[in-house]
Amino acid sequence: MKQDAPEGELTLRTLAMPRDVNVNGDIFGGWVLSQMDIAAGIVAGARARGRVATVAVDAMKFIRPVKVGDVLCIYVKIARIGRTSMALEIEAWVLRDRHGQREKVTEAVFTFVAIDEAGRPRVVPEG
Repeated sequence: MKQDAPEGELTLRTLAMPRDVNVNGDIFGGWVLSQMDIAAGIVAGARARGRVATVAVDAMKFIRPVKVGDVLCIYVKIARIGRTSMALEIEAWVLRDRHGQREKVTEAVFTFVAIDEAGRPRVVPEG
């Protein structure tokens, strides 16, 4: 089933640049993953009201390549909140050639844990 619109909150927008290409001339998947992690960390940190750490990336699915000149848009939705952790559903979409067609390119579920200043898990505050 084709998804016509992103789900979640637009958290990060950035331009795919020539320095980020892989040997095939497409944008390196690790660069896309890092942008998704940055966006997820923004949302997780705000919800946890403090430091968080990425502890897992699940169901990572690269759907289409990202090209130089595409605007990468990262959407984040909190799927589950536990005692010390939370799962976030992340979607990466592009605007082709900065203004063209919008296409979903990647999706994943990131798990974050709230941590204290010593790096130990702490309780995620209510609401």
